[in-house]
Amino acid sequence: MAHGSRLVDLVHARIEEFLAERTSILRSISPDLAPLDAFSRRFLSGGKRFRALFCYWGWEAVGGQGFDPFEAEGGRDRFPVVSAAAALELFHAAALVHDDIIDSSDTRRGAPSAHRLFEGLHAESGWAGSGADFGRASAILLGDLLLGWSDELLDEGLSALADRQSARAARAEFIRMRTEVTAGQYLDILEERAWVAQSDDEQRIRAERVIVYKAAKYTIESPLAIGGAIAGATASQLDALRAFGLPLGIAYQLRDDLLGVYGDPDVTGKPSGDDLREGKRTMLVAIARERLSPGQRRLLDELLGDPELGADQVRMLQRTIAECGAVDEIERLIADNVARATSVLADAPLSRDARAELGSLAKTVTRRAS
Repeated sequence: MAHGSRLVDLVHARIEEFLAERTSILRSISPDLAPLDAFSRRFLSGGKRFRALFCYWGWEAVGGQGFDPFEAEGGRDRFPVVSAAAALELFHAAALVHDDIIDSSDTRRGAPSAHRLFEGLHAESGWAGSGADFGRASAILLGDLLLGWSDELLDEGLSALADRQSARAARAEFIRMRTEVTAGQYLDILEERAWVAQSDDEQRIRAERVIVYKAAKYTIESPLAIGGAIAGATASQLDALRAFGLPLGIAYQLRDDLLGVYGDPDVTGKPSGDDLREGKRTMLVAIARERLSPGQRRLLDELLGDPELGADQVRMLQRTIAECGAVDEIERLIADNVARATSVLADAPLSRDARAELGSLAKTVTRRAS
């Protein structure tokens, strides 16, 4: 990704500029709001910026002209797309804050999750009441703040776009994404509890539905479509971006499901087997349940979702899932979805440079270790 690091720098600079404006409002209200400033910056300082990258390359795929888009002179105005890419990163940070509360996760990227940071602040300050309650309530508000800011940042970028039809199309894509990912999050927590009332034959289908709406569209398809819309994409160009983005997004989340069970905690920043303790009813689990004997299936169902799972129990479940062939099948599904996505690029009505970069990104997002 020749321009990837420079794009990340541009998005980071846009986020910093925006945060400086918004957090000055917080400071003017009260010094007690300093943790909202500090923790928001903390959650926006890292990450792989995949959504920002796909948003930019959706834009470049539609309007690419063969020049270096990061040269200071010449080229189109990139402020709208960089702002949209940055807005996606704020939206993602908000989703992570809320997701960690829902999952009762202690860590994020190897550091305390937001609600644990606020809980620690409560303990250090010697305040009254429950630290856990304070941490959870404060993190909900932080997530809400970041969510609102993502909207403001998007609007700042779109207001600078001369083509108002393109601005409306990009805004509509963002609104749709926001609805879909919230629906997908609900379906995810529903599956953790409702699976007992569902037919075994439906669990793979229901797990795939969660993948599509909680992750695939939100991570890759929607950012591509938002970037393409900003560039004034035609219907055929948007169709091509979606046809590439959806299967790649599914492959991305399937890789994430494997990492949630088998990932190295030193790389992922999460405890080994974290998804097992959280009881995630992923495609990996659905496929394993299809392949396991009745006794093994009952044991998996009994242990999955136990937050007190010990290291030996985690290793036993990891071994059981792998030995039944579920991991190999997930790897095949990843490869098949990547092939579906990249096959679209051959004849897509998109710029040559962007097609090459998107092909490279497809490998990056599906071969990662974190």
